[in-house]
Amino acid sequence: MRARTQQGPRSSTRQQGGRRRRTVSAAAAMAIGVMTLAALTPPASSASAAVATARPDAVQQALNTLVRDDGMPAALASVKGRDGRTRTYTAGVGDLATGSKVPRGGQVRIGSNTKAFTAVVVLQLVGEGKIALDADIDTYLPGLVRGKGIDGRRITVRQLLQHTSGLPEYGLHIDDDELRHWYFEPRELLDIALRYKADAAPGEKWGYSNTNYLLAGLIVQKITGRPLAEEIDRRIIKRVGLRHTYFPTPGDKTIREPHPQGYHRNPADGPLRDFTEIDPSAGWAAGQLISTDSDLNRFFGALLAGRLLPAAQLAEMRTTVPVGDSGMRYGLGLTSRTLSCGGVYWGHGGDIPGYETRGGVTEDGRAVNVTVTSIPTDEAAVQHVKDAVDRALCG
Repeated sequence: MRARTQQGPRSSTRQQGGRRRRTVSAAAAMAIGVMTLAALTPPASSASAAVATARPDAVQQALNTLVRDDGMPAALASVKGRDGRTRTYTAGVGDLATGSKVPRGGQVRIGSNTKAFTAVVVLQLVGEGKIALDADIDTYLPGLVRGKGIDGRRITVRQLLQHTSGLPEYGLHIDDDELRHWYFEPRELLDIALRYKADAAPGEKWGYSNTNYLLAGLIVQKITGRPLAEEIDRRIIKRVGLRHTYFPTPGDKTIREPHPQGYHRNPADGPLRDFTEIDPSAGWAAGQLISTDSDLNRFFGALLAGRLLPAAQLAEMRTTVPVGDSGMRYGLGLTSRTLSCGGVYWGHGGDIPGYETRGGVTEDGRAVNVTVTSIPTDEAAVQHVKDAVDRALCG
């Protein structure tokens, strides 16, 4: 769930509430965001049947690189081009143990792309006059947010969605075993965050924190009187026909439809472990959704086309602040990045142990989402995922 632009995890070991909490890479990944494959890395698969060519195109070549050079077990992509046609791609294998094929259009955990869904629900409620962006958190959750340098009366809803609240990150204090097997109530996650001091004063600077979206989800539930999962399903998933997107129910560690297995390394130079089945509750409003590359393209396309928000709220969502010197800009649950061929694309992206997803849509309707089945652990691989998105949108 953690954005790539956030600083690396701090090293700490603490005993709290009877359970040991450590700052580790899996928790950090939840917060965006190998078994040596020399003998195991399979040959890249062919491009989609919709694009039967003797020589792989630029997108297929990019996915092949992620498998061959970066050790990704699998890579998938869905691309809607200037011609309006959708093409799907795969490379690698869906299961290292069996060598099975990567399911075309398979479901994956989408991590922090969930934040865009949560932000849309909040902004829909803004449009309905039920939430004010510049109201403080205490307006909706009175007395709940208090801590070291933390006061909910000084933090606005806008600052939550924009990551300018200064709130500390809860995900840094959840270890691998807890992440995979433990069910967390949202309030328990907030309690974890509030044990730590503020990272900055509200509005002082941009700083990615899943705690922001945890609180946004709690506000949605307080205002609507309904579970966040129901509101996302009713207001977004069913509205735009996302047939392969869902919010896992409590205790559901599986992925329902055909999917590639997801793998995780901790430490970064350690062996790959199968992390396909996890309890996703630590992600909740910040990172719990399961979807497909094609459904993400449909979601972001519908969002940018004005099918999910009134014009005023969409404009607020697209009002951005710089994210350091990364070249990325962050709005209200929506990012913009520049393209090598000119212009920008809008999306979010997400990391969760087992999967990384990157992509977005352009103003003229081009769309791409790329998934790899292990979070890249070096800068070359990170760049190659970005390159795959850029090639698809600029091709």
